[in-house]
Amino acid sequence: MTQTQRILVTGATGTVGRQVVTELLARGHRVRALTRDAAKAAFPDGVEVVEGDLTEPDGLAPALAGVTGLHLITFGGAAFTPLPTGPRILELARAAGVRRVTVLHGGGPTPLEDAVRADDALDWTVLMPVEFMANALEWADGITASGEVREPFVSRLSAMVHEGDIGAVAAVALTEEGHTGQEYVITGPEVLTVDDKVRTLAAAVGREITLVELTEEEAVAQWRAAHLPEDVIGFLLEAYGNTPEVGRTVSGTVEKVTGRPARGFAQWAAEHAGAFR
Repeated sequence: MTQTQRILVTGATGTVGRQVVTELLARGHRVRALTRDAAKAAFPDGVEVVEGDLTEPDGLAPALAGVTGLHLITFGGAAFTPLPTGPRILELARAAGVRRVTVLHGGGPTPLEDAVRADDALDWTVLMPVEFMANALEWADGITASGEVREPFVSRLSAMVHEGDIGAVAAVALTEEGHTGQEYVITGPEVLTVDDKVRTLAAAVGREITLVELTEEEAVAQWRAAHLPEDVIGFLLEAYGNTPEVGRTVSGTVEKVTGRPARGFAQWAAEHAGAFR
């Protein structure tokens, strides 16, 4: 058993941040959740909600008071732009007595992650999850409306990860020894094609779901109709059409760090079946 600690979670209302909060609570730690608008945040009982903005670090001192661990994201503000404020955030964290920091990798180099990696005074860990299982929620409207999933590159492979397992790895790294300077690639327990995912969802929902393979041109048209920015469309074409090896290789990190196997997509699908009905 580890001693109870107080952890500040930034990005606490996000897909991963909420899971970090949940996992820390389950392990008996005290959690302080940072949000730009406390009135709109809903957290479990026992979570201390504080307002703050990573783009304005000088206002974070009260949130950091008495904190031993800090979970960081690399983007901030309403536009989710890369944060240039990492050095000041870390300066305040050190002054407050923070010992451990986790940072959620943003898909590429970012100023905040660079600042974390360069800090020799803090015990830091970089979390590098592959495709989130939660990305499947993007199919919910199509499945509920027409029973279809319309995707390009349907044979692409993904070792997609349950977002709860990202939270679990973060919780361990923030509260236990032995994770300093680690770069954890976090995956699920299996490698899946799009067809595998659709069949798993169909079994969980209890209805037939048809997979419609789009050409690259049809996919671009669909994404533009959904008002995705051109840089995002370019990223999707590259990620789906030429998935890097790291995104389609099971890492084993979840079991290594937490002591239990990673959760599979069938479990995620059962937990979220209602979104597809």
